[in-house]
Amino acid sequence: MSESTRTHPAEKRDTKEARLENPTGVLHLFQHESVPILVDAILTLPPGREFNKTELADHAGVTRQTVSNYIDLLLETEVVEEVPNTSPRRYRVAKSDVVQELFELNSALNVAGE
Repeated sequence: MSESTRTHPAEKRDTKEARLENPTGVLHLFQHESVPILVDAILTLPPGREFNKTELADHAGVTRQTVSNYIDLLLETEVVEEVPNTSPRRYRVAKSDVVQELFELNSALNVAGE
């Protein structure tokens, strides 16, 4: 390895810290411990299935408070969408590129793990 491509351990730490302070993409979505659990649960719901926060919490095995903490992130990243005119609010898996890619990644990982 040439001198110009070597990285000092402190530089690596700075890079990691910078990534954590300004997350993008997958890191933005998965930087919170419970979000991957919620996404995994969402990917196992039947197509078109509507749910409220309590139902998602029960399905994911987390608390309703956990869902409340992260529902805005899931909406922002187009993993879920609100069902209009529902009270209490109901949600469903979004019809988005993000969800399509998550399904494809999940499927590929399941195949690789067989």
